Amino acid sequence: MKATLFTVLALVAFAANSLLCRMALAQNYIDPWNFTALRLFSGALCLGFIFLIQATPTESVAREDNNLNNAEHERGSWRSSVSLLVYALCFSIAYVELDTGTGALILFSAVQLTMIGWGIFNKERLTTVQWCAFIIAVIGFVYLMLPSATMPSMSPALLMTISGIAWGIYSIRGKVCLSPLKTTTFNFVRSLFALPILLIVGFGYLTGISWQGIALACASGALASGIGYSVWYVAVPLLKSSQAAVVQLCVPVIAALAGMLFLAEELSIQFVIASAVILGAVLVFLLAKQPQG
Repeated sequence: MKATLFTVLALVAFAANSLLCRMALAQNYIDPWNFTALRLFSGALCLGFIFLIQATPTESVAREDNNLNNAEHERGSWRSSVSLLVYALCFSIAYVELDTGTGALILFSAVQLTMIGWGIFNKERLTTVQWCAFIIAVIGFVYLMLPSATMPSMSPALLMTISGIAWGIYSIRGKVCLSPLKTTTFNFVRSLFALPILLIVGFGYLTGISWQGIALACASGALASGIGYSVWYVAVPLLKSSQAAVVQLCVPVIAALAGMLFLAEELSIQFVIASAVILGAVLVFLLAKQPQG
């Protein structure tokens, strides 16, 4: 019951990131640059506060017993922080035009394909079923990216793809960390080095920022990102690895439904077909048994 509750809350938070960003930008409450700056800043504050609350003397002693490399890795890295920044900025710019569900599906697909592709690049052995599922997922992704009435231009789709690739890289780099919450907190803090740049570029948009835009950006950073990631890190140890991967298939669907409910967005035939093909193929890939040896 506890695992189910935390998992559902985390998935809702992940989908909320797409909804909150789309709500802020579609209504012109704020621009992508200031939205990203506020999201990263509020996320860093929230994660830092949660980390300080959870830190205990016992944990501190345990950390001292770790070797130097692990300790350094737990403090995050500039490469991971840059990946986080690219993800967040491209995510915001892309949602100026993309519908909530379409953006979430492109993001999710790019993340999964990046992580699967990395495994293939590192000579991870795949079964015939997994190879077929991977190829079908790629075909579905290409179909999703094709121009249509709901895809006004390739630019936002490509930006969301870059965002997904960046988050996939961030996820790959984070697989070896011993304390995901601590590492993510430090990476969020490191990403603030770009805050002056974001604010300078976004300076010309200051007159168009409303309190709704500020509230949505802070909610995306503190609630959907900060608390959302924290809840997910509580849920993951309670799930099997395959379960943790499979349940994330729900995120684009939840985001699409939220877009319909709160923004009156319509689901296109292209989105429905692409969703079925991509999510189905990824599901098969994740559930397929790895070859022995």
